Amino acid sequence: MPVDDFDSIAARADLARLLAACYYQPGPEFAEEKVFDAILQAASAVDERWAPAARRLGAAFASADLQDLLVDYTRLFIGPVGTLARPYGSVWLDERQTLMQDSTRAVVALYLEGGFEITEDFRDLPDHVAAELEFLYLLLFRQAEAKRSCDAEAAADYSGLHRRLLDEHLGRWVPPFVAAMRDGAETEFFRELAALTGSFVDNEAAAAGRR
Repeated sequence: MPVDDFDSIAARADLARLLAACYYQPGPEFAEEKVFDAILQAASAVDERWAPAARRLGAAFASADLQDLLVDYTRLFIGPVGTLARPYGSVWLDERQTLMQDSTRAVVALYLEGGFEITEDFRDLPDHVAAELEFLYLLLFRQAEAKRSCDAEAAADYSGLHRRLLDEHLGRWVPPFVAAMRDGAETEFFRELAALTGSFVDNEAAAAGRR
């Protein structure tokens, strides 16, 4: 499927948004809102080879005990000590491996350039994996809308921001992050989430490089 095809971009946008949702604390609303049915639909539209991985993700959530997922979520992402896969860009991009470093400020500047505002109810740092995936969603969604309205200038602007997000931020730190997540997870759900996230971000990085 062509990287700049409208339907392809829209499906990629949906998948970015849905994967971002999976990095919030797991709860029954994941099933109630049919998040995994939507992930399967979006993943299949992006690359039909991802359909089995999307099905495994949904099956892993359905078969897991919610308390086990919450414990694994805490171990992987929160701590309080020995956090196995800290979900912040600065931890993976800056030498000090601490929070709110230069890379954090840089991605916030990119958000502002792209017209992305983090809502008040988002109570985490701006370089959290969910925030960066939601920004990716916004860029892809707006790029798709620009292409549908034949606005070549706007499409090029959003394409450029997409490339910078992948080249300078998300595409650089997600591979080691999902590797740590996969290695540290005790539940199949988070191993499958790591795998699908890694494949998706690799695909976006490749798409950015082809422009």
